[in-house]
Amino acid sequence: MYNPELLIAEAYDEGVVSEVIRPAAIIPEESARAVLVELAILDVHNGGLWQSEPTLWSRYDGPWEAYGSRGSAELIGTIQVSYGSPTRYDITIYRATVTKFGTDNGWTVVKLCDEALAYGDLDLASCPRASLNAPPKPFRF
Repeated sequence: MYNPELLIAEAYDEGVVSEVIRPAAIIPEESARAVLVELAILDVHNGGLWQSEPTLWSRYDGPWEAYGSRGSAELIGTIQVSYGSPTRYDITIYRATVTKFGTDNGWTVVKLCDEALAYGDLDLASCPRASLNAPPKPFRF
């Protein structure tokens, strides 16, 4: 998703908090399905607070006024995800960002992730994690 507001805020570091989740959090298949269903039900176009896309989940402080027009709704933060990783039906969370508006209103990366993960009966602290492999040895002639 192209989000110029978030891009500009990150470029100027105006109170944006962005955190790489290491090791990445893995949402198992059953929980992933529950999370995706809830995010769809709570979509900003249906009076909810979330906009979910295949690589980015965005949390707003209110629903959008019309389709494609967020109106006065402010972006709280985003969660970058990867579907089908590490296995076909899992979802990996690898980065989360909270906007200045979000931090000014008490949001943190953990709080943002925990809200989305709660739909699958998980939280960031107890979510399964990806295994980190040792980096490959350097190639030498």
